[in-house]
Amino acid sequence: MDTPHGSESVPVWERPEPQPRAAPVPLSRAKIAATAIRLADEHGLDGLSVRKIAKELGVGPMRLYDYVINRSELLDLMVDAVYAQIAEAGQHSEWRATVLAVVRRTRDAALAHEWFSDLLGGRPHLGPHALAVGESTAAALSQAPGVRGIDDLQRALGALNAFIIGALRREVTERRTARSTGTELTAWQASLGPYLTRMLETGRYPTVARLVIDGAHLNAEETFNHNLATILDGITSHPHP
Repeated sequence: MDTPHGSESVPVWERPEPQPRAAPVPLSRAKIAATAIRLADEHGLDGLSVRKIAKELGVGPMRLYDYVINRSELLDLMVDAVYAQIAEAGQHSEWRATVLAVVRRTRDAALAHEWFSDLLGGRPHLGPHALAVGESTAAALSQAPGVRGIDDLQRALGALNAFIIGALRREVTERRTARSTGTELTAWQASLGPYLTRMLETGRYPTVARLVIDGAHLNAEETFNHNLATILDGITSHPHP
């Protein structure tokens, strides 16, 4: 497809909406994305298909291809719609407050839309709302005392993003596991408990034993906020030469 930028394909965000036509069910990319998000929230990404979205909207599947040319574009629209929610965190007068607001809003979005965590860290998120969140975060981090140049900013963003992706994927995975196992978790603990006890009684794993015996079941939100603060404290401090 020829574009003002050469022969490259036009991203879905830059293509105009198809012209409205006389049809019982009006469509738009926003409406398609909202429906896809609702289905993904209920059934996960594996349960998402153009056919299911079309059925939910009351249209034929081919009509959707006027708006998105493939599944990747559909996911791009869905992801950017979630970033629109994250962008509502807004800018604050102090850099740390801005970063905390954005990251906490990201966690809220990932827990509300668990499939979102599956797409973090993979394909770059370049929609307008994703870019707005990226700009807000990068601009805030650039004001941190320990960030003195572009190299520091890149490292700070890398550390923060690595924490966000890892923490959210782990939390969502634990939530899914708890839902899927149910009472089986108790059975699993009962079957492996004696083995674990025998292994810890050998004395070869004293630190693991302390974690198992003395460690409390930490609150997920409190742990997330504590670890986030640790990351930001590290970013704030001046790096060693």
